[in-house]
Amino acid sequence: MVATETIEVTGHIVDSLLLAKILDAILDAGCDYEIEDVVIGKTNLDASSARIAVSGDEDVLGPLLDDLQVHGANRTAQVDATLVAADRDGVLPAGFYSTTNLASAVRVDGTWLPVDNPEMDCGLVVRDGRAVTVPMHRVRAGDLVVVGSEGVRVQAPGHARDTQVFEFMASEVSSEKPKALLVEQVAARLRASRERGGKALVVAGPAVVHTGGAPDLARLVADGWVDVLFAGNGFATHDIEANVLGTSLGVSVAEGVPTEGGHANHLRVINEVRRHGSIAAAVDAGFVTGGVMRACVLHGVPFVLGGSIRDDGPLPDVISDTVAAADAMRAHLDGVHVALMLASTLHAIATGNCLPAGVETFCVDINQAVVTKLADRGSHQALGIVTDVGPFVRQLADHLVGSA
Repeated sequence: MVATETIEVTGHIVDSLLLAKILDAILDAGCDYEIEDVVIGKTNLDASSARIAVSGDEDVLGPLLDDLQVHGANRTAQVDATLVAADRDGVLPAGFYSTTNLASAVRVDGTWLPVDNPEMDCGLVVRDGRAVTVPMHRVRAGDLVVVGSEGVRVQAPGHARDTQVFEFMASEVSSEKPKALLVEQVAARLRASRERGGKALVVAGPAVVHTGGAPDLARLVADGWVDVLFAGNGFATHDIEANVLGTSLGVSVAEGVPTEGGHANHLRVINEVRRHGSIAAAVDAGFVTGGVMRACVLHGVPFVLGGSIRDDGPLPDVISDTVAAADAMRAHLDGVHVALMLASTLHAIATGNCLPAGVETFCVDINQAVVTKLADRGSHQALGIVTDVGPFVRQLADHLVGSA
């Protein structure tokens, strides 16, 4: 049976090609559409809006509209959300609404409640007159969970060129743009965030150390440009190894050649930090005399080291329970305005999964597949910069701190 529903979408839907994506998705699903009304903003700073009647088989139309909501296209006919109490800890009710990281709202008793903490792939819980995203493992029996997509409104992803997208960038991934200009633009976004009172998050992979970027990242930490650091055992280990033994994965950071017995160097520094009990204790004892981790300790910059099954040791600060690590990351995201992902695939994706879409996100990696993967996994706001991370961090530090 053929049914028709009307949807609305508002935002920068033209210059972002979002409207075209929505129309293509409708046709790809075997449905049809009629644009009932469209208002185009006069400048690239003005929002546009469209009202679209979508027709198709009932069995197809419902799932299609749910998918379109991820792009900020909402049903015009809205009712209160359906709330169902969870019957056990850690288990969402059947048919629960799966959240996006876009700004959203839930209608309860005729009132739209803004979602406090947009995060993708969570349940939506209404409690004490507020709507919050809750990871599945944090749901408790009795929590009122939104079931179905009715009564939920999602805001289209932002595309205001004066804040989130470089004027000269026509694509989400930049491999052939002037690198100096890209660095300058990222530096400008970090300055603007600081002026607004926002925090800067850095997610770093071991390649930052291998490519010689760690001393420059330490400069950024020491000068207050990094407010929180996420990394894994590998980054922290090789940062400490480079400052204690002068190698990174056994390769001399000064000469770029393997050292005799260097394959065990990372294990030796892990062992000694474990002997001290923590990275901070190793810094206090004078064992770690430089590097990013020492700068974080000395300047009170919180860090979360998320573990992996591949980790050696690991360092005593590493959170080996991945669920606990994700929760620890979430605890530091309030107030983050800019996220800088530096040569990290898994930790970048993990962080992106927790970030609201409104956080300006830059992913820097020499491998284009890495910088596109973040956006493919749902972090639509991510801008990719394909370049060697070491020189990038050095130039960024020169912009923000001054030449070393």
